[in-house]
Amino acid sequence: MRYGSVCSGVEAASMAWEPIGWTPVFFSEIEQFPSGVLAHHWPDVPNHGDMTKFEEWGYERGAIDVLVGGTPCQSFSIAGLRGGLGDSRGNLSLTYMRMVDQLRPKWTVWENVPGVLSSGGGRDFGSIIGALAELGYSCSWRVLDAQNFGVAQRRRRVFLVGCASGDWRDPAKVLFESGCGGRDFEASRKERQEDPKSTVRCFAGNQESNIAATLQTTMHDYSRADGFNVVCVEDNRRNGLRIHGDKTQTLQSFMGTGGGNTPIVVHGSQDPIVSDKAHAIGRNQGQENVVGGVRRLTPTEAERLQGFPDGHTDIGWNGKPTPDSHRYKAMGNSMAVPVMRWIGERIQKRENREL
Repeated sequence: MRYGSVCSGVEAASMAWEPIGWTPVFFSEIEQFPSGVLAHHWPDVPNHGDMTKFEEWGYERGAIDVLVGGTPCQSFSIAGLRGGLGDSRGNLSLTYMRMVDQLRPKWTVWENVPGVLSSGGGRDFGSIIGALAELGYSCSWRVLDAQNFGVAQRRRRVFLVGCASGDWRDPAKVLFESGCGGRDFEASRKERQEDPKSTVRCFAGNQESNIAATLQTTMHDYSRADGFNVVCVEDNRRNGLRIHGDKTQTLQSFMGTGGGNTPIVVHGSQDPIVSDKAHAIGRNQGQENVVGGVRRLTPTEAERLQGFPDGHTDIGWNGKPTPDSHRYKAMGNSMAVPVMRWIGERIQKRENREL
């Protein structure tokens, strides 16, 4: 499958789709730093810049199989002024539809914030749907949350998939798994909470939970069990719970032989560290306490939260190290790679009549 990408950013679509054998034909990104990232990783793929000039690019109908883009969300966001399609940024959504009209890809994948569904009283999103329908495309849309695709962040986005077949079942089968429409959500939530296969156990004091709190080890009266929160991860290799480093102990050794009130603590024998610096829990072989504090994510961690490989945006800049601010902004504007991979894989399965 060949695809064209607009509002490309640092190309979550390519990171998601190249591993499944899809090929980028063109990008369209106007900002300087993301364009540099594109040139660094995909030097042979043309970046045409301003998408409003697409008629000058020279592509004919059928040049691509998929058109993908996450047009600017600020005009639709509930945190913004909500200019909708009257805003020049929101109006790029209609430019996207004009590109669909000229290029006639078999599939379209469009992404935006959930606020687009209510912008203009729902009329803005209705205009986008109507434009696709007038072009003969069937479409389906769904709000997907990145946290459900293996990344450690809550990021809800609307994904609109269109198909030139005109058959509504094609995009619907891409975005909706069989049987998901009639799901009992309360029963599903209870099922997840009671799932014995869960590998994460968290503790606040001596109470087990599957809700993790921030690590706080500021309570040093070890006769009490309510002054700290500890996250324990099950170590399947040794059938125990790993608190720090590679030391593994069983749940019983923490909770006491009778499963009683023995507190679970992360501590050593020395005075606590009181600092705004982040330390590993196993510092000095576990002989020092750690006071956990909130710190800013590193650019690499921001990349991981979006599903990119480490260093994807660390390309150097003007002969100097890459500014962190550039990398943060690029990740903040990006789509989540695992979500895009899931959509691409399901489009491919539909193409292969496996869905």
